[in-house]
Amino acid sequence: MSGDILFLAHRLPFPPDRGDKIRSHHVLKALAGIAPVHVGCLAETDADMASAHFLDGMARSWCMPRRSKPLTLAGAEALLRGEPVSFAAFRSRELADWVQNLLSSGKIAAIYVFSGQMGQYVPTDWQGHLLLDLVDVDSAKFEAYGKAGTGPRAFVDAREGRLLKAEESRLVQRADTTLLVSEAEANLLRERTSGTHDIRALRNGIDCALFDPGSVGPAPVLMEGGPHYVFTGQMDYAPNVEAVTRMAREIMPDVLRTLPAAQFHIVGRAPTKEVRSLHGVHGTSVIGEVPDTRPWLAGADAVVAPLRIARGVQNKVLEAMAMARPVIVSPDAASGIHAAENEQVLVAEDNAAFVAALLRLASEPAASRTLGHEARRFVMETMNWRAMLSELPQLLSMVQVSSRDAA
Repeated sequence: MSGDILFLAHRLPFPPDRGDKIRSHHVLKALAGIAPVHVGCLAETDADMASAHFLDGMARSWCMPRRSKPLTLAGAEALLRGEPVSFAAFRSRELADWVQNLLSSGKIAAIYVFSGQMGQYVPTDWQGHLLLDLVDVDSAKFEAYGKAGTGPRAFVDAREGRLLKAEESRLVQRADTTLLVSEAEANLLRERTSGTHDIRALRNGIDCALFDPGSVGPAPVLMEGGPHYVFTGQMDYAPNVEAVTRMAREIMPDVLRTLPAAQFHIVGRAPTKEVRSLHGVHGTSVIGEVPDTRPWLAGADAVVAPLRIARGVQNKVLEAMAMARPVIVSPDAASGIHAAENEQVLVAEDNAAFVAALLRLASEPAASRTLGHEARRFVMETMNWRAMLSELPQLLSMVQVSSRDAA
């Protein structure tokens, strides 16, 4: 392609240690191999600001203002504007001005928008190539929250889902291509938008060299007693909070009746008060943030993902599979991975099925090891990042030099 790429992401795509940042990190690296990239994103923590050196090595130029708007202020602003709260929360005048100045320079031939709330930074008169990576259909997620919840929070979630659906439709109409993390998500978006648009799946991959069971030993606490079950994830994310609460309070009591020494470990940053309250409940320990999740995966007798609400491909599942661990997931958490059920992953429809799967793995260690081995073989052969992102050059190959560039 001719011209540069502008990459817009709602978070700094480094380090790749949570679901959205893993995908944005690898997409950005792939784009930088195609053309010079300019990056606009938002910092959320001091650690983000300290990691700006990553952008120095990756981007031709970049802008990363600090996102400090309180959620209550973003909510009030969103109500006044009649827009989704997530749009108000990720709005920055500094970033908007930087984007406008960069586009006015005539350097940019294509914009890659990562996550729907960043679509607000694309000017209405932009005539270049636009790739929109929604990752998941967020509107459907908030609709599910609204239906499952009660009280004011259910109202807020239902409103967010309704407004996000309208914004997703608007952005899809503007984009040359819209990308989702799985074919299931792509089909869902096609059903929710009118007209004929180029909507396709660009699946997540996994770094199998990093997530290699031979690269690390197990966390010491996992080397005694057990069996040990592990959940990894961002622990202030509502679906994760619900999943670990389900595991600790609904699944573990039945497991302990047969396996009284069984333990469940919750590993991930920013555990909420609700998550912290699970420590000591039915063999549950809340580990919180760790510098490296791999030792916790390496020592797990099984990795669990009992998510009732899950969109797209769960990176936590891919990481556990790459580490050759037996993985038990809900049907939603299995979506988009396409692994063979009972051969590469176990899918549990309900709590009773989770309990049965955990007891089966404990009683059949050879079968458990085979399941883990086949899980790693599957992701190594079919889900490496190079293969997953191989379509990006083709998606950008049709970009032409703008008249301003030609001049």
